[in-house]
Amino acid sequence: MKDSISATVLSLFQVDALAIIMISLVGFVSINVSLFSLKYLKGDRAQKLFFNRLFLLIPSVFIMVTADHLLLFFAAWAISNYLLTRLMIHKSEWKAAKESGNLALKNFILGMFFLAASFIGLYAQTGSASIHTIIQQSISGTSLLLVLSLLFLAAMTQSAIWPFHKWLTSSLNSPTPVSALMHAGLVNGGGFLLARFALLFTKAPMSLQFIFFTGLITAIVGTLWKLMQNDVKRMLASSTMGQMGFMMVQCGLGLFPAAIAHLCWHGLFKAYLFLSSGSAAQEKRLDLNYPPSIGTFILSLVCGAAGAYGFALISHKSFAVLDTTLFLTGIAFLGAAQLAIPLLKPSPLKKLPIALISAVFAGAAYGSSVYGIEKLLEPLHIWNPQPLGLLHIIGFLILTGSWLFVLFGKRKENTQNIPAWMKKGYVSMLNASQPHPTTITAHHNHYQY
Repeated sequence: MKDSISATVLSLFQVDALAIIMISLVGFVSINVSLFSLKYLKGDRAQKLFFNRLFLLIPSVFIMVTADHLLLFFAAWAISNYLLTRLMIHKSEWKAAKESGNLALKNFILGMFFLAASFIGLYAQTGSASIHTIIQQSISGTSLLLVLSLLFLAAMTQSAIWPFHKWLTSSLNSPTPVSALMHAGLVNGGGFLLARFALLFTKAPMSLQFIFFTGLITAIVGTLWKLMQNDVKRMLASSTMGQMGFMMVQCGLGLFPAAIAHLCWHGLFKAYLFLSSGSAAQEKRLDLNYPPSIGTFILSLVCGAAGAYGFALISHKSFAVLDTTLFLTGIAFLGAAQLAIPLLKPSPLKKLPIALISAVFAGAAYGSSVYGIEKLLEPLHIWNPQPLGLLHIIGFLILTGSWLFVLFGKRKENTQNIPAWMKKGYVSMLNASQPHPTTITAHHNHYQY
């Protein structure tokens, strides 16, 4: 009897490579957040309640990433999100914090509706509640597109993809450890959801194109909003939104292991940034002094090509294959070129060797992370590059144009010479990037410690 019960319970879980990666990430971040919280919340009257919720949240996430049953996955997803909103509020006496948590909860409830509807559709089409069984099934075209659309909507709400981003940019009242856990962990849930059902998405190329397009919009908007902020937490929130968009772009390219690699490195880096955000005002900032000279820019492109070569060499990607892996190589090119610009100043030719070595190293580091995760996830068969299409080319040109605008768009001139439409556009984007009005504490007397 006990053996049969144990077998039944074990059948509800599937600990594969994807689950192990996510457990490692969440576990490592959780340990650091918990240790940070011991000092951060010292003397806080709600400290015990905070840790009780935190220590319930962590296993609920572990259950979610290892669940192989639709109902268990949904339950763990719902419980994790509910506990996150309670951690965000922390103390209900603080009105702005309470509104932030309630806004997030409304967003997550909408996401739960999409997730439940998609799971009902999957069960109705396959007759199975096992996720690993479902993703191997053949589902008809129209039904598959409907189910995948609902799954993607659930992922959008979880990962703050535009237009479901407001909960994230309005979560700034959360205690710093919660922000770190949120931005490094649960906000990545959308990417994990798509990766878990990746085999279904690769059967519907049209769905991947929509994911790519939506992710691209979010990446550009989030990055532009980040550049407009003068508040550290607002900048980090906008940055996370942009990075989640780029994660979705990689899913839309069919390169799900690359999205998981991005998810991991971004999560670790963003956790560090939040936990160290209190000292941000004391940091010495590097003045990039845009725009660069033409000579510096040309040499940065040479460094970009070197970085792209380093990425392609280490990740075993070919320049001759016209598929979506070229998009990643292009991103490596832009990233390496951007890295080289401050290194080349003020003597471009003299600093070129250092910039070249740094660019190759950066490209190789990016390539090794992508290749490493790709190999770990190889048994899942979720690396499925798509044929390079017009949408991908246009998307890369838009990213390149945005990069060039940031480099050369800043001019030291009288603001009176700036066209009125640009001023209006800037103000409109700045207003759109702000938190929900009810989640802002306008006066320091309104803080409730």
